[in-house]
This record gives sequence, C-alpha cells and structure tokens, in this order.
Amino acid sequence: MLSLSTADWLAIRVTLKLCLYTTVILMLLATPLALWLAAGAGRLRSFVQALVALPLVLPPTVLGFYLLLAMGPNGPLGGLSLAFTFSGLVLGSMIYSLPFVVQPLRDAFAAIGEQPLEMAACLGAAPLDRFRSVVLPLARPGFITAAVLGFAHTLGEFGVVLMIGGNIPGETRVLSIAVYEHVETLDYAHAHALSAGLLMLSFLLLLPVYSHRFRRRVGA
Repeated sequence: MLSLSTADWLAIRVTLKLCLYTTVILMLLATPLALWLAAGAGRLRSFVQALVALPLVLPPTVLGFYLLLAMGPNGPLGGLSLAFTFSGLVLGSMIYSLPFVVQPLRDAFAAIGEQPLEMAACLGAAPLDRFRSVVLPLARPGFITAAVLGFAHTLGEFGVVLMIGGNIPGETRVLSIAVYEHVETLDYAHAHALSAGLLMLSFLLLLPVYSHRFRRRVGA
C-alpha cells in the first residue's frame, strides 16, 4: 500500500487550512457585496460585477503575477510582507475564488425580491432582523452553494498560489504544487494518489450542490 510522505501530509494540512480560512472570510465579505449587487443596476454596479468576475477569465498566472507585484517591496501591500507567506496565500485565494462566492449569493438575494423584505418592514422588523429572519432562510441554498464552490475552487488552485506563495513546505506548499512536483520527478504513484484524492473530494463536495433532492431539502 502506498504511503504518503510527511511533506505530502503537510501539503494536505496547508491546503485544507487555506480552503477553510478563505471560505470563511469570503463568506463574511461577499455577503454584503452580493446584497448590494442584487439591489439594482447601474454603471457602478456593472463595473464592480465585471471586476469581481475577472478571475473567471484571467489566466491564474496573470492574476498571481500582479498580486505578487502588489505584495512586493514596491507594491501597495509590500509593507505587510505577504509575499511567500500563508497570509498572502489566503489573500490571493480570496481574490481568485471571489466570483464563485459572490455570484451564487447575488443570484440567491435577487431571487428573493423586494416584496418579502417590504412586508417584514411593514411589520416593524429592523434591517438586521429582516436579514436574519427573511434573507437568511430564503437564501440558504445560495449560501451553501457559495461556500461549497468557494472551498472547492480554492482546493484546486495552482497558478495563483505558486506565483505568490512559492513552494515552502508546511507554509505555502499546497496539494496542487505537490502533485506538480511528483510529476516533474516522474513519481507518478504519489502524483496519482494525491490527484485521485483531490478528484474524489471535489466530486463529493460538488455532488450535493447539484442534487435536486438536496436543493429541495435546504430550500424547505
């Protein structure tokens, strides 16, 4: 039976930690942004939506390159020393996975419409109460989809993390980089083991999101 090396187990730990941190922070930041985007149209909203969607079309290496420049000594984030650190990976992953979290939330909020919120307001509910008692229950499938897609997308990233994090064991070496290293050294057995694990985990994460039975249950 093939056993993974200590470095590979460290890569698994760093990857899962990165996915968890990125998803939690993104959910907190993307919720108000998605609420604002779902509230209407306009030039500013169109500009922000295009900006949010950029990671969908940009090559990850391009995004990673500009993030690396931003985190460099002469960049706006240079003073924070984020390049080649786990914190830098989290920031880059948040930007890279942003559209996968914002868009499901925006669609879920837009589907609610104004009427339920107006009715709650007529009953005397404050804005926070309306969000807690109306928006959260009705948009629950959107929240679950956003969290799963954000986690799964971060799980498989390669170009961005390689550009801004490098390959520091226990700090910035994630599973995708570990797979690439094994392939480079012709160690296909370990590359296959890690790749198969990523494939199965990604499939198991996505399967409930696209299951009609699951969507009916969380939307009940």
